[in-house]
Amino acid sequence: MTDFSLLPCVAIAGPTASGKTAAALALAARLAPRMPVEIISVDSALVYRTMDIGTAKPTADELARVPHHLIDILDPLQSYSAAEFVADAHRLMTGIHARGAFPVLVGGTMLYFKALIEGIDEMPPANAEVRARLDAQAAEIGWPAMHAELARVDAVTAARLAPGDSQRIQRALEVWLVSGKPLSAHHSRQAAKNHSSPLAADALFSLEPQDRAWLHQRIAQRFQTMLDSGFLEEAKRLRARGDLNPELPSMRCVGYRQAWETLDGLHPLSTLAERGVAATRQLAKRQITWLRGMPERQIVACDQPGACDRLVDAIIGHMQASRVLP
Repeated sequence: MTDFSLLPCVAIAGPTASGKTAAALALAARLAPRMPVEIISVDSALVYRTMDIGTAKPTADELARVPHHLIDILDPLQSYSAAEFVADAHRLMTGIHARGAFPVLVGGTMLYFKALIEGIDEMPPANAEVRARLDAQAAEIGWPAMHAELARVDAVTAARLAPGDSQRIQRALEVWLVSGKPLSAHHSRQAAKNHSSPLAADALFSLEPQDRAWLHQRIAQRFQTMLDSGFLEEAKRLRARGDLNPELPSMRCVGYRQAWETLDGLHPLSTLAERGVAATRQLAKRQITWLRGMPERQIVACDQPGACDRLVDAIIGHMQASRVLP
């Protein structure tokens, strides 16, 4: 069995719109004379093909500058789990090291980072009967009430989920009903005892704002840029396929869900930007909450001048101290 602790890497995390892509490309450019870099995406939305604008996917030029992995690997009809990500990340890092390159993990799906660092227990499979029962209960009392029920049996998981996050609330309640254990127990640090991780906790660098208003402004600007770039038309094309529905993980991604509701006539087009920005701000809040549960991460203030250079300097310093970089 491969000892992944012998295959070092670094990671750049942070909330949405914090500048992770630019930082990763700057790091690759700085390291290029001494060590080639390959980027592994840690993003549950970037895995989907044809979902480019609403996911803020790196541009073709950015993808061409540095090899990227785990982008455009699935059709929107498919799903992707944290366990699959960990397996793919291990496989990719082994190959990257074999090529004499260095893996840099970049993204904002904190569950993936947590699973990679701490390991993940075997999860109970989906149970159609239990899900149908939960759906019927939710139709009767609403998802906020289901969230309250989750808080009663699994306060840790409930604290990181929004009351309207029906997909994740349903899954957490399903795990509780099927296994008798809360979802948070499956994500417990106990899994780390038998887990060899390539990502040391102190090799996780996080771009986080000191002033949340800075991030909110960036989110609003980016969502408007997406709309100006044809995001609603992209959502229309996905909807016109006929085989997708708003309950799929792909269509529940922030922005796409709000666009689908607009196209269904549930909300006027004039409110799409406002609702999309609000949902993205909630996502950023959850991402920051996840990051605070990783106290060994190295934080760089993304809203301060020179943030990108300071992050790159910090990562290179870490690599030199770890003797990864001469």
